[in-house]
Amino acid sequence: MKKIAVLTSGGDAPGMNAAIRAVVRKAIYHGVEVIGIEYGYNGLIQNQQRTVNIGDVGDMIHRGGTMLYTARSEAFKTETGRQEALQHLQNEGIEGLVVIGGDGSFRGANELHRLGFPTVGVPATIDNDIPGTDFTIGFDTALHTIIEAIDKIRDTATSHERTYVIEVMGRDAGDLALWAAVAGGAESVIIPEKEWDLDDITSRLLRGYERGKKHSIILIAEGAGSGLTLGKEIEKKTGLETRVTVLGHVQRGGAPTVNDRVLASRLGAHAVSLLLDGKSGVMTGIEHHRVVTHPFSHQFDTKQMSHNELYELSQQLSI
Repeated sequence: MKKIAVLTSGGDAPGMNAAIRAVVRKAIYHGVEVIGIEYGYNGLIQNQQRTVNIGDVGDMIHRGGTMLYTARSEAFKTETGRQEALQHLQNEGIEGLVVIGGDGSFRGANELHRLGFPTVGVPATIDNDIPGTDFTIGFDTALHTIIEAIDKIRDTATSHERTYVIEVMGRDAGDLALWAAVAGGAESVIIPEKEWDLDDITSRLLRGYERGKKHSIILIAEGAGSGLTLGKEIEKKTGLETRVTVLGHVQRGGAPTVNDRVLASRLGAHAVSLLLDGKSGVMTGIEHHRVVTHPFSHQFDTKQMSHNELYELSQQLSI
């Protein structure tokens, strides 16, 4: 290969720039030209692309967001849109594509692979919901943001002797809420993967206050319910003054942590190696600290890992 392209798609995640940097520098190291596709698959259809040189990715490893921008594309979901994208890639002499993103991004990458175009995926999403990798790029940084917020909220919760409900991201996956609950010492955690009972949560709260607790923190993933609704129900059922914080998109921003920078660098570079080795229709990942490769079908056909162990631990430590 002499020319490859890279794009970012779906929701942005801290570390995407570090992954782009790795793709560009690894490719150039091997004498391969890199084209940056702006605005994801939408940009692929609109032929919004530019050559990316070594200097273009300088001073980028520590920056959040994505220098190539991102957008969702309804047009790419159609056969006509995919054919247009493929035609632009071929017209520009591009021989392979690295897609940095999550589940939806990989489904788009797999469609290009099925059309015969060499495509490799790099998992980047704060939700950590991609089977085939222990961690996705952006997850660690988002966790740090949540924990920083919990620590600050705990100060005011103690001062006013209040209960706080904190809603975090996680449409279909509760990893952010669950990991943050354990690391932040939350009294209860509500995630999409587990059934939950309001009576159990309120009983925990009341037991705590009866033994002298001054505050409580409850974490809920957005896919498991509304933090605002939960806060009202708790206050109504217990009489305890309850406040709600919805962290929202602040979780997606900020400079990536060391873990995310290293992970992005390893996975981005490995994606280039896979293309140069003639691989396609696969994603990179990290398992037990080792870089691995799985076909896209593995991600689509495999259920997420069980949360039982960590969930049970959170229940046991929050008595």
